[in-house]
Amino acid sequence: MERIYFDNAATTPLDKDVADAMYQVMIHEFGNPSSTHAEGRNVRTIIEECRRTIAKLINCSPGEVFFTSGGTEADNMAIKQTVKAYQIKNIITSSIEHHAVLHTIEEIAKQKYIQVHLVKLTENGHVNYEDLELLLQNNPKALVSLMHANNEIGNLLDAELVGNLCEKYNAFFHSDTVQTIGHYPIDVQKLKVNFIACAAHKFHGPKGVGFIYISSNAKIHPFVTGGSQERNMRGGTENVYGIVGLTKALVKAYSNLYQEMEHISSLKKYMIEQLKSNVEGITFNGDAEGNSLYTVLNTSFPPSSISEMLLFKLDIAGVSVSGGSACSSGSEVGSHVLNALKTDRNRAAVRFSFAKQNTKLEVDTVINILVKMFEKSNSLSKNS
Repeated sequence: MERIYFDNAATTPLDKDVADAMYQVMIHEFGNPSSTHAEGRNVRTIIEECRRTIAKLINCSPGEVFFTSGGTEADNMAIKQTVKAYQIKNIITSSIEHHAVLHTIEEIAKQKYIQVHLVKLTENGHVNYEDLELLLQNNPKALVSLMHANNEIGNLLDAELVGNLCEKYNAFFHSDTVQTIGHYPIDVQKLKVNFIACAAHKFHGPKGVGFIYISSNAKIHPFVTGGSQERNMRGGTENVYGIVGLTKALVKAYSNLYQEMEHISSLKKYMIEQLKSNVEGITFNGDAEGNSLYTVLNTSFPPSSISEMLLFKLDIAGVSVSGGSACSSGSEVGSHVLNALKTDRNRAAVRFSFAKQNTKLEVDTVINILVKMFEKSNSLSKNS
């Protein structure tokens, strides 16, 4: 049985061209980039070429790009080190941020005298920008941490508007862009953001590598201390192969951006149409048909005897999906995002997330599987 993978918001398959680029460096370039001999210099050159390439893609200086182990480290670095460097007393965020942000802020709040302010959300999970401005008015020189796109429901932030508000009230702006880097054009100058986070495995790159953008007007200290790598901003020998894979994946993502965006958007739209036509009582969480990620569709299925086992049954049937963030799998309290939106807990929530390798035929197959599951469930309920 050939499986169908609809959990690309959790991670994407590694692109073959990316794997090939990494393999070439693994085989031919083994030097330590901190060494001064020829082998080391060769690898240092590779890293700096990658840095320049990424900087050009997001419209910043190479000196503002620092490689990390992924998005979580980048989020931690931005939040913790900004609070420390600028004695931040107020943090403005939302209740539906990724746990890399929320848990980091919770940890800081326990240790320091910091006020955490949660911006109000609209009924479908968007940031209430009027409330955000009110919070900024009452708490100047704050740190604002709001994700560019929610990883569970897909809602998009008007990051340009938030950046302008932060500039107006002299606040720092950090945005977790893990779900949007490689899927949307990112111009950090236009967004007026101080920090963004990236993870390569969200756009067909390798796991365990990412980067943080730190604007030149934000002076923070290292988060990981040790050697003088990353211009004294992150100790530890660089993940050279990961950096090469990250860069190759990002270049490839942006070179095919609009073609892949059109393809993936059509899959999401088709999935919505087919679910509406074939599953009675289906609803969607967040702003699924409005201002949301074209890669993510969070659905809410009507209550049935299979609600609690729906993810498991889909897995057994060869379909990989999730009930929310992969980082929260195993949590007994369920999705903090859906809880914040006060969704009906009796309805099974399934996040379908799409990528370039997916097809309409796969959508049709999943719809047929779901229809059969609910028909069987309804039949058993009537006979019991």
